[in-house]
Amino acid sequence: MHNILTLATSPHWEDYDLLDSGNRRRLERFGKYTLSRPDPQAIWSPSLSDDEWKQCDAYYKQEREGKGYWIFNTNLPDKWVIAYKKLRFYARTTPFKHTGIFPEQAIHWDWIGERINARAQPTNILNLFAYTGGSTLACAEAGASVTHLDASKPAITWARENQIVSGLTNKPIRWIPDDALKFTAREIKRDVKYDGIILDPPVYGHGPAGETWDFYKDVPQLLENCRQLLSNSPLFIIINAYAVSASAVMLENLLSDMHIEGKIEVGELTLEESKSKRLLSTGIYGKWMSS
Repeated sequence: MHNILTLATSPHWEDYDLLDSGNRRRLERFGKYTLSRPDPQAIWSPSLSDDEWKQCDAYYKQEREGKGYWIFNTNLPDKWVIAYKKLRFYARTTPFKHTGIFPEQAIHWDWIGERINARAQPTNILNLFAYTGGSTLACAEAGASVTHLDASKPAITWARENQIVSGLTNKPIRWIPDDALKFTAREIKRDVKYDGIILDPPVYGHGPAGETWDFYKDVPQLLENCRQLLSNSPLFIIINAYAVSASAVMLENLLSDMHIEGKIEVGELTLEESKSKRLLSTGIYGKWMSS
């Protein structure tokens, strides 16, 4: 029996709004700054006028091969703080159009926190491809011990800055710059166990020692490694996928291959435009949870 695909729409942030989307772009408010960024799937017409879009504080101009640059209408700081409930994150205008914050993930953060808070024993979480640490901080704030792994040392530095600004420096977070496949294989040999595992793998990437990552080639083995790392009473596995030319059904089949008793949910992560209430799909996710 197949699961019904779900639309997991992020709750509204006080410090973030998806103002509009269309013409292959999205218009967003991060704190007091409004940014216009490319979004190739937003091929519909915008709801707001051209004049409203032109009032943005910064505009990312896309060039060939995924490269581009920011055009600033306002003198933005190098970084500024964005709040989500008790968590705090630094936003930046990076050379790759990202800001370091994926607001659609907030629906996962809330769910993860609820699962960890409801557990009457210590919880050990592994966050792979953890980037700037949104899920890591959500787990830590809920009381879990977290292993945060990313191949990028600058991303880990950014995540640690977010830990500081969130006031979570006393929480047990282990920071690991490593290749996900190699690290999980070593953890299996060390007989380390985790109660929850989060994965945000890119389509392609490189490890800190030049290792290559290919989603379609490597994610089945990585999920098998994750299966072997689960404790005797695991809570969840969450896998998110961005810019993958496949469906959430693919993630359902991958999670089903793990043959773990429990429930699987798959679907699309979405953001809701604050004025028109139209939804923008940002990626796909798959979630295994204990019954």
